[in-house]
Amino acid sequence: MPYAPPPELAALSLGELAEQVAARKLPPIDQWSPQEIGDSEMRIAADGRWYHQGGEIRRPAMVRAFSSLLTRDQEGQHWLVTPFQKLSIEVADAAFIATDMQVKLDAHGREALAFRLNSDDLVVCGPDHPLRVAGTREVPAFYLSVRYGTEARLNRSTYGQLIDHALSLGGMDLAVESLGQRFVLVPEA
Repeated sequence: MPYAPPPELAALSLGELAEQVAARKLPPIDQWSPQEIGDSEMRIAADGRWYHQGGEIRRPAMVRAFSSLLTRDQEGQHWLVTPFQKLSIEVADAAFIATDMQVKLDAHGREALAFRLNSDDLVVCGPDHPLRVAGTREVPAFYLSVRYGTEARLNRSTYGQLIDHALSLGGMDLAVESLGQRFVLVPEA
């Protein structure tokens, strides 16, 4: 069956976005305890491109399938997990790249920041998927929690969308809210 990406983020209401997220059947990798541990010979570059044995994986459906098997442990090591194997994967920065952001309203009128990832995953920022700011005040880096310890780094245009939204709010500090949780967008360092 050919891969059909979800609709554009701007075209979806928050309810439709939730339906798209629920429709994505992710494997229960948190329930698997494979005994065999090895190396996948794969890596994810800082720009989000995937490689296997040095060659780029160019099929979006393959990247999407592999990305559904990703986890990151407490030490920061990324793994591809199946019921039978746990294979290390080298990740230069973050496992995903956030490529678009839209501001939506939930049923209570609260803002919700919705993100599309390079894997076509849709993630709504909030208590379960917080934003993290790293880097310096001069060169900040923004990360969105995705699942199983993995994160998405906001690319330049998505970072610009987030900052433009924060500036439009006109608050005393550079911050946004999503699903009732507040995120300050200035690194502490």
